[in-house]
Amino acid sequence: MKMRMMRNLMFLGASLLAIVPAAAQTTSATQDAPTVRPPAPPASNSVAPSETLRDAMVQAYKTNPGILASRADLRATDENVPIAKSSGLPGATATSGVTRSIYDTSSTGFGPTTQATVGTNISVPVYSGGGVRNQVKAAETRVEAGRATLRTNEQQLFTDVVTVYLNVIRDEAIVRLNQENVHVLEVNLQATRDRFEVGDLTRTDVAQSEARLALAQSQLRSAEAQLISSRENYIRVVGSPPASLASPPQLPNLPADVGTAVSTALKENPSLESAQRARVASRYDVGAARAGTLPRVSLTLGSNYYNYLGTVGNPALYGSNDGVALTGGVQLQLPLFQGGRPAAQVRQAQARESQAIENVTSTERGVVAQTRSAYAVWQSAMRVIDSTKVAVQANQLSLEGVRAENSVGSRTILDILNAEQELLNSQVQYVTAQRDAYVAGFALLASMGKAEAEDLGLDGGPLYDPAVHYKRVKNSFWDWSTGPAPVAEGTRTVDTPAQTALTTPMVDPLLQQPVDTTRPNPPVVKK
Repeated sequence: MKMRMMRNLMFLGASLLAIVPAAAQTTSATQDAPTVRPPAPPASNSVAPSETLRDAMVQAYKTNPGILASRADLRATDENVPIAKSSGLPGATATSGVTRSIYDTSSTGFGPTTQATVGTNISVPVYSGGGVRNQVKAAETRVEAGRATLRTNEQQLFTDVVTVYLNVIRDEAIVRLNQENVHVLEVNLQATRDRFEVGDLTRTDVAQSEARLALAQSQLRSAEAQLISSRENYIRVVGSPPASLASPPQLPNLPADVGTAVSTALKENPSLESAQRARVASRYDVGAARAGTLPRVSLTLGSNYYNYLGTVGNPALYGSNDGVALTGGVQLQLPLFQGGRPAAQVRQAQARESQAIENVTSTERGVVAQTRSAYAVWQSAMRVIDSTKVAVQANQLSLEGVRAENSVGSRTILDILNAEQELLNSQVQYVTAQRDAYVAGFALLASMGKAEAEDLGLDGGPLYDPAVHYKRVKNSFWDWSTGPAPVAEGTRTVDTPAQTALTTPMVDPLLQQPVDTTRPNPPVVKK
């Protein structure tokens, strides 16, 4: 069974554009034919695919505003590292001013009354109780957590792209199926009316055909509305209207069993990695908070130029009119009492560390549950493909048989209508199962941490490297090295055209067989 499902997945991407297996596939349902066959050549009026799943992913990766905002948020997180380091670096200030004595009871009248000063002061932190070191470690660890969060957001974006891409393919196929059904029922209705005119059928037969056509037309309208919605969602995620979409490629590296999937997820899932790094960062926060009760030592150096601006009345007594003063020293700050603030900060940091610890457990639970659920959904979808394929083939045989029996008078028009409806239902279920299996398989890869840009082969162009910005700013200490003004990078969709439900017709030859008009309905046997 496992090998059958893996072979199914190999052809799943190629078969998503095929509405049903070819009409010639009339083998017995008991025959072992598990693989979904590649689609038959498209009709002559079909359009060759012009957009691939990779194209959609690359465009979303470059222009989706959600992922661009996540990258900007990570760049903001990077800046916490130089901010934390700045507390342990020397600080320099310059001061200047002019003062004038207005009234002084001790003045002799010969002292200076005006003084202008220009000075500089330098302070060099020597010891801060480990506060700066822990703040830097916490900031660096949160950068690592932020990168893991960005990877999570990238995987979610790719999952969204796969979902909207497959939704469009599925809904286009369903619209085509409903269009075919409406067309067939229109032909059937006309044939029924013709036979009613010559007396072969009754007014009841005509009413049944009219009712079935009206129902099919309403189903077509619903399918078209769903297709429009899927196309608009595609624009929201990818940034442009869907063109003629190619079938998606085979999914790589799917696990052989649920245990392998879970073990891989626990090692590679970026959400769990982000929670684990946040827990480590919270531990450094506690160390930084404890530094609030420890002494601080710093070196100070100052220089000052002063000028009395010619207001010295007796230079012999008060010296020259200007001069330079230099000062230096060691400053020790020893906290004695701060109203309980340091203890509260430590308790607060400890509570947040406890929160981070529990978040890791909670995230781990979620990863395990998500991976197991994704694996189960994927397995189920693959089995549904097998079942619905058999159903389609069986309903094709059934429709052929009902039509043949109608030609000899043993089946009614209603029997044909029911067989056609059952075939349509199984075709829709088959197309939906193909979409569900692919989306579930990709969701499984994402939960395992295997749906990132490198894993998906999107390295044909420049990938976003968060380390580039971090390396540029982590040791930046120049106060005026700011970045460029922010500008919008994500593409807007307000100018994209409103989507319609137009599709390229793909006709099933089996459904185009006319209803036989040479035989009347079989007589009703009264019991």
